[in-house]
Amino acid sequence: MSDLLKTPLYDLHQKLGAKMVPFAGYAMPVQYAEGVLKEHLATRDSAGLFDVSHMGQIRLTGEGIAEALEKVLPQDVIGLGENRQRYGLLTNEQGGILDDLMFSNCGDHFMLVVNAACKHEDFAWLRSHLPDSIGMTLLEDRALLALQGPKARQVMAQLAPGAEQMVFMDTADLTVAGVDCWVSCSGYTGEDGYEISVPAVQAQALAETLLDNEAVSAIGLGARDSLRLEAGLCLYGHDIDDSKTPVTANLKWAVSKVRRPGGERAGGYPGAEVLASQWQEGGDRQRVLLDIDGRAPVREGAQLVNEQGESVGVVTSGGFGPSVGKPVAMGYVNVSALDSPVYAEVRKKNIPVSPRSKPFVEQRYFRG
Repeated sequence: MSDLLKTPLYDLHQKLGAKMVPFAGYAMPVQYAEGVLKEHLATRDSAGLFDVSHMGQIRLTGEGIAEALEKVLPQDVIGLGENRQRYGLLTNEQGGILDDLMFSNCGDHFMLVVNAACKHEDFAWLRSHLPDSIGMTLLEDRALLALQGPKARQVMAQLAPGAEQMVFMDTADLTVAGVDCWVSCSGYTGEDGYEISVPAVQAQALAETLLDNEAVSAIGLGARDSLRLEAGLCLYGHDIDDSKTPVTANLKWAVSKVRRPGGERAGGYPGAEVLASQWQEGGDRQRVLLDIDGRAPVREGAQLVNEQGESVGVVTSGGFGPSVGKPVAMGYVNVSALDSPVYAEVRKKNIPVSPRSKPFVEQRYFRG
């Protein structure tokens, strides 16, 4: 643990009695004294505060940022309004997903939030693919907090006037409890909430102010994982990676209409030709959510087989869903097997599983 990087909230995690684990090169809290189950339910019922300062925050400056980003992202960047945010994908020449990220139009600059394990590679890749006229800064002097849950909005309204007016994917420069922050109305739990970029030196004080509200609980990585899985959200390096394309990963919705084959600004980004050929016919495998028959959890790496015992897929994320009271999972299944009985191999037993089209819990983003 001594060799790991520490976020600006490391001392607060220690103070709160967190169990720390290595994650993406950082010492991160996996849970606090209440445990993963209670933390998960507290977020669904009230509000949870997450330290996501390990994520990469990249600031882009200069002229023509939107046009330049459209050459590396299969999303509509040019049409993104000021103070709005969108989910994006970095793809390689084979159409594989290098990372997923959030990008925001902040008027005179753009902000990207990328995954912790990929942030230095993403920065280097973007630097090599964007014009030299675009300035790039990896913000090492800022922390990132996520406040999530049905009471997050009322908590923020007390500390940051104007936050209550934000809708899903809005961004704003706000003063939160006296601290100048950049705030987005988004998150990784399926709940309404905010992500708050704050100067590192003021992060602990702001976190403690948020936690002083009886509606807010400190939440670790364990509950963050079960919350996102129930909401049907991918984890990079597990459910998506550079061997998966937006088509096979069932993320076609994330490719903006104008950038799709036949769209007015179709293609022009790495791997566009591969995606165009896959668009109608799809790939051999498809990412799906999986209903589990019974109470036994089905974990990442479990093989999926057909009635003849032949491999037809693999589980990429799995565990117990506290909100639904049953095991939940997602994985990749051969398209040819989607309409036939499928089983997960767990301890030499075959557990029936079935693909589902909707998340395990309703996504409750506030859209106004």
